[in-house]
Amino acid sequence: MSNEHTQEVLNQTVADLSKASALVHQIHWYLRGPGFLYLHPKMDELKDQLDEHLDEFAERLITIGGSPVSTLAEFDKNSKIEMTPAVWGKSNSERVKELIVAYKYLTQLFKDGIKIAGDDGDDVTVDLYTTALGDIEKTLWMIEAEVG
Repeated sequence: MSNEHTQEVLNQTVADLSKASALVHQIHWYLRGPGFLYLHPKMDELKDQLDEHLDEFAERLITIGGSPVSTLAEFDKNSKIEMTPAVWGKSNSERVKELIVAYKYLTQLFKDGIKIAGDDGDDVTVDLYTTALGDIEKTLWMIEAEVG
């Protein structure tokens, strides 16, 4: 049984988690206004969570014979997460809404990853996606609750 499709979705995940991490970092730097004192450290926490999952997915891809994308240009070219140069003047709520879009996309990607890896008979990768999906869904619930 070929694992080509699993390798493809894992590489998509590597690109998207890399870009999502950059988005969180951008938000962390550009936060201003009400909510700053708790949102600023929360962004560090979210970035750490994304980076942990990123490492797990990249290492899994290598383990099953793949080669993860690894440059900023590859992340940007392959990721489906939208990101624009930061500007001052956006509200914290607007910035958090950017996160919601990215996290909703990641939940769908991880669900796709579960199906694709399952179809390839790769239970270990299914487990990685299942764990990551639980974390991302919980985070999405929390950031949506913040926006109201």
